[in-house]
Amino acid sequence: MRPNKWLHYATVNRERGMSTAEYAVGTIAACAFAALLFKVVSSPEVQEMLTSLIDRALNTTKE
Repeated sequence: MRPNKWLHYATVNRERGMSTAEYAVGTIAACAFAALLFKVVSSPEVQEMLTSLIDRALNTTKE
């Protein structure tokens, strides 16, 4: 295909956005990821690790 024919094809046949079904699947996937992330971050092990990391970051005095 010549470049100008390809450009015409791409311009005429480009997708204009997601359909309703794609929005629904994307929303469900985002919610599932958020729930999984919340579950991981709210676990005691991760909370302890994050607290330790923040304490070390804020502790700027040398002992």
